[in-house]
Amino acid sequence: MESRLFEWIDFYKELTEKLLLYKDNRAELILKVKQIYTKAGIKMPKLDINNNITDFDPFSFFGLFNKKMSNSSRCRLVDAVKILFDVTSQAPHTFESIPVLNPLNSTYYCFANERTEEDIPTLWVLFENALKYAKDPTEEAAENFSKYFDIVINMKGIGNSKLTMGLFWIAPECYLNLDSRNTWYIYESGRIPKEIVDKLPHYDSKITANDYFEIERVILEYLQAEEGKVKDFKELSYEAWIYSTQVNEEQAEEKKQLALRENSGAAVADEGINTVHYWIYSPGDRASMWEEFYNSGIMAIGWDQLGDLNNYASKAEIKNELRKLYDATKSYKNVAHATWQFANEMKPGDVVFAKKGMYQVIGRGIVESDYEYDPARDTYRHTRKVNWTHRGEWPHPGAAAMKFLTDITPYEDYVEKLNSLFENETDDESEEDIVDNQLQTYVKENFLKDVYMSGERYDELKSLLMRKKNVIIQGAPGVGKTYLAKRLAYSIIGEKDPSRVMMVQFHQSYSYEDFIMGYRPNQEGGFDLRRGPFYEFCKSAEIDSDDTPYFFIIDEINRGNLSKIFGELFMLIEDDKRDVKIRLLYADENFSIPKNVYIIGMMNTADRSLAIMDYALRRRFAFFDINPAFDNNSFTKYQHNLNSDKFDSLINCIKELNSTIASDETLGAGFCIGHSYFCNISAVTDQLLKEIVEYELAPLLREYWFDDIKNADNWIEKLRRAIN
Repeated sequence: MESRLFEWIDFYKELTEKLLLYKDNRAELILKVKQIYTKAGIKMPKLDINNNITDFDPFSFFGLFNKKMSNSSRCRLVDAVKILFDVTSQAPHTFESIPVLNPLNSTYYCFANERTEEDIPTLWVLFENALKYAKDPTEEAAENFSKYFDIVINMKGIGNSKLTMGLFWIAPECYLNLDSRNTWYIYESGRIPKEIVDKLPHYDSKITANDYFEIERVILEYLQAEEGKVKDFKELSYEAWIYSTQVNEEQAEEKKQLALRENSGAAVADEGINTVHYWIYSPGDRASMWEEFYNSGIMAIGWDQLGDLNNYASKAEIKNELRKLYDATKSYKNVAHATWQFANEMKPGDVVFAKKGMYQVIGRGIVESDYEYDPARDTYRHTRKVNWTHRGEWPHPGAAAMKFLTDITPYEDYVEKLNSLFENETDDESEEDIVDNQLQTYVKENFLKDVYMSGERYDELKSLLMRKKNVIIQGAPGVGKTYLAKRLAYSIIGEKDPSRVMMVQFHQSYSYEDFIMGYRPNQEGGFDLRRGPFYEFCKSAEIDSDDTPYFFIIDEINRGNLSKIFGELFMLIEDDKRDVKIRLLYADENFSIPKNVYIIGMMNTADRSLAIMDYALRRRFAFFDINPAFDNNSFTKYQHNLNSDKFDSLINCIKELNSTIASDETLGAGFCIGHSYFCNISAVTDQLLKEIVEYELAPLLREYWFDDIKNADNWIEKLRRAIN
């Protein structure tokens, strides 16, 4: 392996010695933390309540530049650290082999209102003893390290990944990093022989020091006995990173090809993105199987007489079989739906909340495998592997659904309340737990393959958005505005990262209370103050670097009353008002819109029902027109590959129709027919063309020429002739 991959080690090891000098002078350390961000020219993330930092630990210090952020930001931070701490070793600018934290959970301490007085001092003692053991692994040093390892791992907000990641940073030759990539590589990938994996202790969410040492011993013996290129923990970490990335890319490509084969309809805005789904689940009747499932690392459902669920092609087949097996008079609609979802729709990376009855949550886990039918089990033979990250008892917010499995992803408030039960307890793997969930690279070249737009127009749109910060993409029906907007965001980010892109749709009833915050009725008959999507999104962006872009997308932006929806924040969306604070209407809080939040609005230019947009809105946004792309080189190539004379005839007719629409003084270019009506077609059939003409285009033309029905009927007839 190239030595430059590990150029960080000398720098990090020297820095640990420098940090140890601040164990009893933490006020000066806090001052230097603030100076790091000033010197790097990066806004300091939130490190305590109102950023009033009263204490700090060495692991959180390393977390400042070992969390998910842009490479340029990491370089600027470590350069500032080198100067301020007088580190003589070369500052690293390559970080491929270094595991990183989730930026939403990057301190090893809880904030002041939730931690004990001993939490941060204990982290310092562990740091000191970890370094002593790494230098001289005596029995006494091992005992002292183990004592504080076991204390720290049981602190709120700490898990295996987070703790071992910190140990790896300070002494990679001694400590094995057990983040999600490494644990997958060791336990699941098949790269480590099964006989070695079988020797390892059971991997719980919070392991003991004894188990950690045993895992290290077994893995190190295996590495040193093999004659491969991986010989130590740092090389293992790099190999796990490389291999997991390769597997993820292969699986992403397989899924993409499968989706292309199966999907011949309209394009889906989030195609190709692994969106995490959330499920509420009962492990047996009144959680009777919970202990077994937790200890076995699985979740399972009953209805065993169905046999392998892979044998059923639809929910209807499952329903019919249930009636034959159990009771012909029942519908089994809910059972068929849930069993189908368990076998076919749930996926690795999804989050599962285990419940007991309707009023108690007893655990949280992350799905780790596809569906498996296990005939060796006496009961509950339909299984999936799950990493149960939490076990305990929490009050369920309201009454839970009675079904044994429910996809609760669409109910954002409900999911937020369930997630809040585990706030600051969730291990830092929550966003990147499974290899399947690693982010897919997405750059300009990918955008131009997906979207019918020239490279010059893309550069123009990107430049406009980055300068103005607020852009409205406007165009006729079917030009692919929604499809384009998300892919524009991902291409600027550089990867398909849904955590940095949010989309809402405005309508006439949408309000400030829906968007920012407001009081909403609760199940107890009272009212709760609930934060809206824009507030939450800005808070997520605020704790990240200023040069890490976040994109908030608003569909049908001109359908809402923007002055009403944005309220006092309407002024703050201007590019020169970012980071200016203003008091919120419903909260005793000064709020600002961060500089790294970019707003993309979408507007349908053919909607007669909307009033002209006011000048206040137009001053705050730039407007970018999207036109039908029938003459775009990529569309022309796509059309040629379909090899259909009828399709070609229809497209030629549409071009002629668009020329007529554009010259019609009652309509204009904003009403032209868009290309997305004709996209994502894998095979042209007469039935498909007929459906497009009769059920999509004909109603639209009758709406356009509602006062000239003869003209509408004339063009509809021309379209019909084009495909006959």
